[in-house]
Amino acid sequence: MLGYISMSGTPGEADLLLTGLAQGLCAEGLRVAGAVQINIDLGPDCACDMDLEVLGDDGPPVRISQSLGSGSEGCRLDAGALETAVARVQRVLDQGAELVILNKFAKQEAFGRGFREVIAAALERGVPVLTYVPEGYEDAFSEFAGDFAEAVSHEAARDWCLGAVRVAAQ
Repeated sequence: MLGYISMSGTPGEADLLLTGLAQGLCAEGLRVAGAVQINIDLGPDCACDMDLEVLGDDGPPVRISQSLGSGSEGCRLDAGALETAVARVQRVLDQGAELVILNKFAKQEAFGRGFREVIAAALERGVPVLTYVPEGYEDAFSEFAGDFAEAVSHEAARDWCLGAVRVAAQ
């Protein structure tokens, strides 16, 4: 099962939603693999730092943003750091997760990188996956997922996760 959330709102709103969801499900005893994004505010004149907390892993968060200097408008994503997080998530998945929650399916995944292989590996094993698809990446996600993906409202995300885990366990 592949669920996705698509929501408009303030930047970082989906990150907060998925982080809270993952923390709650882990607290309930679910074995959750994946990564949630933590945005660190650096003030009004700076873009936030972006860290990924790898779920089910005791290691430190992975800083996936890089500072490009003031006035820079280029992509701040550190692709190498993202791949480090991907490898850690894959290790947690390999240890027997019941659910995967991923911060987003976006540019890297659209180009066949990022968490794309983790999603495929989880689905091959029957492990449900929930992710966020930001505006502008719906077509790439649809091309990847086909008819396999199910839209999930942010209000129903917890229930979807619990239901998907129950179905996968049967």
